[in-house]
Amino acid sequence: METAAVRWGILGTGWIATDFTSALQTLPDATLQAVGSRTAARADSFGEKFNIPNRHASYQALVQDPQVDIIHIATPHILHKEHALLALRYGKAVLCEKPFTINAPQAKEVIDFARTKKLFLMEAMWGRFTPAHQKVKKLLKDGVIGDVVSFSGYFGSEKEYDPKNRFFNLEIAGGALLDVGVYPLSLMSMVLGQPESISSFAYCGKTGVDESFAASFRFAENKTATVTATITTKTDRDAIIMGSLGYIKIHSPLTFPPAISVCLAGQDEQIIDTRYDGWGFVFEAKEAMRCIRQGLTESPLLPLSETYSIMQIMDDLRSQWGLEYPGE
Repeated sequence: METAAVRWGILGTGWIATDFTSALQTLPDATLQAVGSRTAARADSFGEKFNIPNRHASYQALVQDPQVDIIHIATPHILHKEHALLALRYGKAVLCEKPFTINAPQAKEVIDFARTKKLFLMEAMWGRFTPAHQKVKKLLKDGVIGDVVSFSGYFGSEKEYDPKNRFFNLEIAGGALLDVGVYPLSLMSMVLGQPESISSFAYCGKTGVDESFAASFRFAENKTATVTATITTKTDRDAIIMGSLGYIKIHSPLTFPPAISVCLAGQDEQIIDTRYDGWGFVFEAKEAMRCIRQGLTESPLLPLSETYSIMQIMDDLRSQWGLEYPGE
């Protein structure tokens, strides 16, 4: 029996939208149905590039398109709440890019509305759906490294300094935390859940954004974690999960790891190849479509309660730094 294609609408035409749409093109059960932009010229250009038939000169027109099943939101994160709610109001399922919103109250508002409307909603934290991360979850569930003791994650990405771009502009919620820190924090959440206490420090630069930070976390049963992130220098982007019997290393870059290593006491390190062909975005798209076909309103791989708890962690970190975004 042939599987009915899920019809996608792309909200936004930047580089994230471009990469995600390139991934969708490789999935036979995904139909690139519509794109919406702030101008007709951008919508037409994007639609021409990807052979998308329905091209809308506004986001409002896109979410009202009756031929669209799900909206992928690829606008700057300062606009995620607004655009997610817009799509949900018109009965569309939503896959929203990370960070889900800029703070936990915004996340709660979007999640509560989706649950009220009984519509599918998921954060597009693409690394969480890759083969590597799913393999790590299975290894942990099977107790391969025993009881988890600690986690450490690192993510450094050197961004060209420009006080007006999205990385260094406080007005649009720039900074290391929301742009790159969310990656190891999400992975930490997958491994250890919600922390009991947090201690952290951040360096906020001339524009007021957090250019780098380091954080320590304590969890139940005396488990611990450390996370560091920066937008001022390039570093390895790996993670290590320590257990009572050994450790798992997630190789750099942790968003789409080419390999993971398992090393148990008294044994040689085992390297597991987790490379894949094509675009990493395909895995989050596949999961969204699987959930929609099964009538699910959220993904068991990244439930909305966890998306919300990660936003709470980031709010707690910012409160320690005295960092607020305009309008909060």
